[in-house]
Amino acid sequence: MPPSPLVVPATALPAARLARVMAASSGSGGAAPRRVRRGKPGFSRRSAIKKSFHQEQVVFSTPVPADPTVAVIGGGASGLACASAPSSSTRFVDGGEHLVFDHAAQLFTASDERFQRLVDEWLDRGLVREWSGLIGELEAGGRFSPMPSSTPRYIGVNGMRSLADAMLPETDMIKVARPCWISKLEPFNGLWRLFENEKPRGEYDAIVIAHNGKCANRLLSTSGLPLLTRQMKRLQLSSVWALLAAFEDPLPIPHNDSHGVFEGAFVRDVDSLSWMGNNTRKLFPMQMGTPECWTFFSTAAYGKRNKVPQENIPKITAEKVEEDMLGGVDHALGLSKGSLQQPIYTRVQLWGAALPMNTPGVPCIFDPLGRAGICGDWLTGSSIEAAILSGTSLANHIANYFVSHGERPEEFAIGLHENLNQVEGHDIGQFPGIDSQKPQVAQAQKPLVAQAQLTPSI
Repeated sequence: MPPSPLVVPATALPAARLARVMAASSGSGGAAPRRVRRGKPGFSRRSAIKKSFHQEQVVFSTPVPADPTVAVIGGGASGLACASAPSSSTRFVDGGEHLVFDHAAQLFTASDERFQRLVDEWLDRGLVREWSGLIGELEAGGRFSPMPSSTPRYIGVNGMRSLADAMLPETDMIKVARPCWISKLEPFNGLWRLFENEKPRGEYDAIVIAHNGKCANRLLSTSGLPLLTRQMKRLQLSSVWALLAAFEDPLPIPHNDSHGVFEGAFVRDVDSLSWMGNNTRKLFPMQMGTPECWTFFSTAAYGKRNKVPQENIPKITAEKVEEDMLGGVDHALGLSKGSLQQPIYTRVQLWGAALPMNTPGVPCIFDPLGRAGICGDWLTGSSIEAAILSGTSLANHIANYFVSHGERPEEFAIGLHENLNQVEGHDIGQFPGIDSQKPQVAQAQKPLVAQAQLTPSI
C-alpha cells in the first residue's frame, strides 16, 4: 500500500540541493496512466521487457558538480531518506458528519534502534502516539484472540496524513512538486532531464525512483538503466481492496470481560477480508455519540481475482467488492448473512500495487554509472520502518558518491544483481514485534529489515 511522501533532512545529503518530484495520486505515482493498444504488429509484452533489459547503459563521465541536485520521483513511503504515509493515506469526509479514515497504513512498529530514534522525535513533536487499543486475530464466526506485542504500536495523531503533512520540511534546499506525473527520463550532457507529458520538469545530477509497479516499469523501460529496470521488473506486487464504511451505531463486536472490545483485527478464514479497524476508537478514543468509521482490507487472493484498472474502477466491480467485503464482515463477526447494519457512507479503493511479495534484502539500489537509484520498503520487506531505512540508506549512499566526485564508481554499485526472495507478513504488511498466534504463509529468506550497509542519518 503503497506506501507516502516525506523528504530527507537537509543534513542527510551534504552539499546537495534536493528536488522532490512527487505524484499526488495515492496509487501508482510517477507517470500518467496510458492505454496500451492491443494487437499492434510486432508488439508483445515479452518483447517489450526483453528490449528494456537490453537498453544501452547510460554512463555519465562528467565531473560531479560542487552543488549537485537530486530528483526523487514518486510519492511512496521511502522518499529520500525520510518517509510518511501517502498524501491521501487519511481520508476526511464531511457531509454533515466529520468522518476520518486511515485507508492505507493502519499502524507501525519500530524494531530498529535507528528508526526508534526517529519515532521518539515524532513522539516529542506530537506527530504520533502509541496505540494502546486492543488488536488481535479474528477467526470466522467471531472468535477473537488478542495478539501479544513485544513493542509499542504507533499511529499518526489524527491519522497518518497529518504525520506526512507535518513532516514535510520547510527549506530552500527542497522543492516539492505536486501534482506531477513524470512520464519520461532522458540523459543529456551529464544530467537527467525529466518530463511531464513532454513538459520539461528540470535537469538533475542524479535521480531516485521512489515508487514501483507498472508506472515505474514504464518510466525505466527506455531510460538507459537496464540493471535498475531488471531489478524493478523482478518485483512482484499484491493487490488489495480497501473499503471505508461509516456506521450510525457501533458494530456488534465480540468481546468478554477479559478482552474488552477490539479496535483492530487481522481476519482469518474469510476470503474477502484480511483486516478490520475502527478508526473512530483508534484515533478519537474519547469521542462518543458519533458514527463509527471502519477500514476493511481484502485478502491479497481476493484482490488478485478482482483486480481492475485502479484509475477507472467499473461501477459494477465497486458494487460487487462492497457487497463481498460487507458480507465478509458478517462472516467474520459471526452474524447471519445480510444482518449487518447498512453503512451511512462507503467508498472502495483498489491498491493495485499494494505490497511486495518478494525482496532482494538490500536497503537500496544504486547504479553509479547512470547516477540513479531506487529506494522503497520492498527492498527489505513491507513496513514503514523498512521504507524509511531504505530512503536514508540511499540518501547517504548518494552523498558518499558525491563526496568521492564520482572517481571510483564501481565501489558504489549496490543491489544491482541480488536475487529476490519471498516476503513474510500479513496481507496488509509487516509489523515487527506483533506476534501472530498462527504461522504466516511464507517464510522470508532474508532478514525482515536488513541492517543497512550504510549508516542512515536519523
